[in-house]
Amino acid sequence: MVPRPTRFSKPTAAEAGAWADVLVRRRLLHAAVLAPNGQWLVQHGPDSPVRVLSGPADVVELAAAIQNRIRSTRPEAQ
Repeated sequence: MVPRPTRFSKPTAAEAGAWADVLVRRRLLHAAVLAPNGQWLVQHGPDSPVRVLSGPADVVELAAAIQNRIRSTRPEAQ
């Protein structure tokens, strides 16, 4: 596995919102909503429990974990 490059800045709410939008549009998450207090409410499926993420960094980390899972489960191109 290739290590992720080091970030020099913290993820912003706008970046987290963009990732949340992509994850929901691609149906990798059922819902992702920014709460007024800066936390994110995410749900993997319509019947799954709602998870509370503390901020933008957690949303970006979730997006990276989903990407990693997708990459690790697809067959290698030959």
